[in-house]
Amino acid sequence: MDPQAELRIVRRAYAKQILAAANIVDPRLTAAFAAIPREDFVGPGPWMMLRWWSDYVPTPDADPIYLYTNDLVALLPERRLNNGQPSLHAYLMHQAAPASGEHVVHIGTGTGYYTAILAHLVGPSGRVTGIEYDAELAARAKANLAPYPNVEIIAGDGTLIAFDSADVIYVNAGCTRPAARWLDGLADGGRLILPLTSDEGFKGGAPEQVARSGAVFRVRREAAGYQAAWISPVTIIPCDGGRDEASEKALAEAFARGGWQKVTRLYRDAELPDERCWLRGDGWCLAYD
Repeated sequence: MDPQAELRIVRRAYAKQILAAANIVDPRLTAAFAAIPREDFVGPGPWMMLRWWSDYVPTPDADPIYLYTNDLVALLPERRLNNGQPSLHAYLMHQAAPASGEHVVHIGTGTGYYTAILAHLVGPSGRVTGIEYDAELAARAKANLAPYPNVEIIAGDGTLIAFDSADVIYVNAGCTRPAARWLDGLADGGRLILPLTSDEGFKGGAPEQVARSGAVFRVRREAAGYQAAWISPVTIIPCDGGRDEASEKALAEAFARGGWQKVTRLYRDAELPDERCWLRGDGWCLAYD
């Protein structure tokens, strides 16, 4: 069999396995994972794969078939920067629900694999703006995504760079607070996928500490207001520009208290009573009804 034909079969099987691992049914997302070659975005093989039992392990050779598992692939292993876990991204993309023709802003685009999947989901009538803080990764993403006419890659701080009104803002790094730029940039009906992580998840703590250290919220803009809901635990690299000592301390205290699953709203109002706030920041809070 032709190797490319064989890989197309492998990708279709991989896509079904990934969505099954994420416990979701989403035919459009299955098609997107089946369509995008992961090997186009992770550099030449053999590849370093992050295994739970022994850290990074090299693949036996450079056959791309090894990339079609639910594993992290090293992009810069010396800095522990990886192409993220496919099932987590499948679940979060399902929650974001990018539709044909929409504009997605991808914060933390890495080398572009999940950006390409987002581009497939919005189709030729939509577009994706990928923003990557790390200059080396941004350059690789720009080269990798050159064949995608509906993608633009920008190098810089994703918490500060201006962008056109977005239907989806998909953040792929752990913040301690939402950036004002993201809240301002959401279109009416737009969805923000927001991972909030405390520093505990990066200190080698016990599994329960790691699980508690990260929570992903989906924030949906409704005119001048914002719905918010917890959608997933997460352990993810820190977001450059999206963290500071004061908000990290407040977030760690909020995780220690519990209750993030009950959050229903994000308010840009410092006057809300403390008893209604799960997490309060400078001029905003994640709150209960």
